[in-house]
Amino acid sequence: MLTYSKRTDPFTGEEFVEVPFKGLSLTEQPVFNKGTAFTEEERHALDLIGLLPEGITTLEIQKRRTYGSVSAKPDDLEKYVYMLSLLDRNETLYYALVLEHLKEMLPIIYTPTVGKACQQFSHLYRRRRGLYISSKNIQLVDHILDNAPFRNLALIVISDGERILGLGDLGAGGMGIPIGKISLYVAAAGLHPAYCLPILLDVGTNNEELLNDPLYIGLRQQRLTGDAYDAIVEHFVNAVKRKFPNVLLQWEDFGKNNAFRLLDRYRERILSFNDDIQGTGSVVLAVLLSAMRLKREKLSDQRYVIYGQGQAGIGIARQIVAGLKREGLADKEARSLVFGIDKDGLLVEGMPVSEEQKLLVKGRSVVAEWQLDDPNKISLVDTIRNTKATVLIGVTGQANAFNEEVISRMSMNCELPLIMPLSNPTSKAETTPEFALGITRGKCLIATGSPFQPVKINGRERNISQCNNLYVFPGVGLGALISGTPKVTDEMFIAASKAVSELVQDGELKDGQLLPPIQNIRRVSEEVAFATAREARDSGLGQRADDEKLRSMVQQAMWVPKYLPYRYVKKASILYI
Repeated sequence: MLTYSKRTDPFTGEEFVEVPFKGLSLTEQPVFNKGTAFTEEERHALDLIGLLPEGITTLEIQKRRTYGSVSAKPDDLEKYVYMLSLLDRNETLYYALVLEHLKEMLPIIYTPTVGKACQQFSHLYRRRRGLYISSKNIQLVDHILDNAPFRNLALIVISDGERILGLGDLGAGGMGIPIGKISLYVAAAGLHPAYCLPILLDVGTNNEELLNDPLYIGLRQQRLTGDAYDAIVEHFVNAVKRKFPNVLLQWEDFGKNNAFRLLDRYRERILSFNDDIQGTGSVVLAVLLSAMRLKREKLSDQRYVIYGQGQAGIGIARQIVAGLKREGLADKEARSLVFGIDKDGLLVEGMPVSEEQKLLVKGRSVVAEWQLDDPNKISLVDTIRNTKATVLIGVTGQANAFNEEVISRMSMNCELPLIMPLSNPTSKAETTPEFALGITRGKCLIATGSPFQPVKINGRERNISQCNNLYVFPGVGLGALISGTPKVTDEMFIAASKAVSELVQDGELKDGQLLPPIQNIRRVSEEVAFATAREARDSGLGQRADDEKLRSMVQQAMWVPKYLPYRYVKKASILYI
């Protein structure tokens, strides 16, 4: 393993990077490669003469050339493939380009395009990135982790590929998600790419189409479950703690049956969180806090219906309940305002539910006087009508689930209902902003899970806020690492929600915008990281530094993609300062 090392010359004050390679090897290392931007001095000192064309260019020129190439691709999947190939040859250029064209690039490097890429991952596979740990090689996990490119690792994003976005079990194809999530950590929060590692935990797949595909690159067996599955995860976590004791582990796109269990089992044992559960809940709470500012109401004035009770729905419910309790409500009172609907209807006593779903199960007495279309099942429309819901959240992956009747019912309950179709990719969204705004004649607030274009309604253009976890998880991760906390708490996610909401300007709120502009994601991540580190300090978990020191630590940790001078060191061993 290498150690990424940035240093400052004590005499000249020049910042430089120590590189352990010369010649061809240097040009083939994407973290270090500058392509045509190596200076004349570096070309001589680092044995690059003749390996590069004579013309020396700048990062600005490289961005212009590369942007022209990606723009010429015929569709977003081709653009995704091109950007991934760029990541594999020059990471500094990749992130500089992403940040310069952030709003355009996000749907390409992550949702919704990453979903298509995961579905075709085996067919698109070109170059190794990250590590693959499987049930066949788990006994060699310590040796596998030794193959991590850099020893000063700060972040691992791991998935077992069971629940990729709204697309289900994609097996080894799920590796596209950890790769993409790390791109977002670097772009948004400025974690250096050398500190980040994607890992795919391959325990098989129940996707028969993949198992029958001769090009499939994953383990060809049915997905492991039960004790066999748990033993593999235990081996993995213990190995990570041995090799990288201070790393942050993010669980990503695990199936519902495992996601909550693994989060609860390991959150006290290793610095970790699950973005699908906690990050999703936190960004939804940020939207709700913004909406309350606009409506001049409190969270406790609302009635919430969450359509879909998988890990995202339950994570959202947990965060809403936590927010209500912060306003002073008792636990039972807070839960009474939140209604969860699964495939069999409203969660009520007597229904088969998971342990996590018990949070929202209603007693039969609560619904005894309700007017129902079908006494055997309490539907979404029944729930909206009888609860007088003011907030509707969809995490079902069912396109058009919020039809005209559903939207109309919401508009009858209050002057400005909040409607949140959060499923992605776009094809899975429960409704579209254009449809919802059209039915309500512009009298609703809306935030979506996938990106949508602005909608013109009543002579005005409404920008659509994408309820993107990007607003939360990179900053929470950076803040947790900066603070030195041994665990990520629910209170840290609440602090993150407040920080995001407070960045929405009053003028933006009046235009129906409920989250800050995505172009400001670095500022958002800085504020979220600061809020997270401050919460860690105030709760006694993080280091004792005053606000000014914490702010400075966050800012100094945020890498800006630019080329620094290189100096060859045969065996670089000094940690990044």
